[in-house]
Amino acid sequence: MSLVATDIEMQFGPRRLFGIPQLILNRGERVWLQGANGAGKTTLLKILAGLQRPSGGRVHLHQDNAATNRWWRNRDPLRGRVIYLHQTPYLFNGSVEENLAYGLKHLALTVEERQSRVEQAVAMARLTPLRHQSAQVLSGGERQRLALARAWVMRPHHLLLDEPTASLDPDSIAAMAAMLDALQSQGCGLLLTSHQHTDLTLSSQQQWLLSEQRLTALPKEQRA
Repeated sequence: MSLVATDIEMQFGPRRLFGIPQLILNRGERVWLQGANGAGKTTLLKILAGLQRPSGGRVHLHQDNAATNRWWRNRDPLRGRVIYLHQTPYLFNGSVEENLAYGLKHLALTVEERQSRVEQAVAMARLTPLRHQSAQVLSGGERQRLALARAWVMRPHHLLLDEPTASLDPDSIAAMAAMLDALQSQGCGLLLTSHQHTDLTLSSQQQWLLSEQRLTALPKEQRA
């Protein structure tokens, strides 16, 4: 199932941020989105996640030559298959475990399956000693690992990450890279923005550049 954006435009008053005729993120693909500050990378990710309406165009999930024609985030049963991870993610007031388990209650899983996913996520995020601690007392790196683990347990079709490694230590980056590798191996499409060269970006199959109101796929000879 591909995430497809067609003829999307974003304009704030007289200022046109970008216009993109077509964008396709396939499942199992990792794309590194680059661009200067203010180019519109965060806005684009939010539009693709259904969190912000574009000024024009539409975003849909496409499978077997059939696409949803509605604003899928609000009105379609496919809601939740595309997850956006903010640079400073929101965490609930409960424990690490409670944060991980929150979204699973909406999935058709057995109690054993839910617990298994939580156990795996706690271990992969390297948060086992903190599993019963309040998420609000975690460090920056721990919070980011928990936010990614919370997305990981949901098994999204597509995950959009906004500067996921900003100001993180090498151990946190390594833990996040392992979780993303696991998601990609399960067929999750990954689109991430980053100003850093890390294990998260170096394994990208494509690199896109958002510049001068346009989105361009960089040829191999121009990739970082």
